[in-house]
Amino acid sequence: MQQVKQGDKIKVHYHGKLTDGTTFDSSEGRSPLEFEVGSGAVIPGFDEGVMGMAVGDKKTINIPAEQAYGPRVQELVMDFPKDRFPEDMVPEVGMMLTMHNGNGQEFPVTIVDVKEDAVTLDANHHLAGQELIFDLELVDIESKSKIITL
Repeated sequence: MQQVKQGDKIKVHYHGKLTDGTTFDSSEGRSPLEFEVGSGAVIPGFDEGVMGMAVGDKKTINIPAEQAYGPRVQELVMDFPKDRFPEDMVPEVGMMLTMHNGNGQEFPVTIVDVKEDAVTLDANHHLAGQELIFDLELVDIESKSKIITL
């Protein structure tokens, strides 16, 4: 039976949870996630977790923060002057925004506090610092190297 290896394109159904059981993402009701193993399309722990699975296999993997979205970085939490926001915008805790750095790159931030003259923004990924648990079911493997019988 064919098993997942580096470079295979696979399809997998998943249910992602935090250690407290809260669901943060799932493919339920959608097409399975499709990606090339080892291409960097998914977090490292997910890539490693599917290795060796065969079509129809189900398993649960625990991914430490270091193999997921990394630790929370306090330097990515910053105060931004309230007067630099558009006049018609009312910043609220939990609001997600897109910021631009000096090089024109975009990055998402979340408002975590609103003060009188500043808004505290968090540029950490919302799952940074979290251990992630995934229930997986491998649906398909498309190997790069096809076996041809002559």
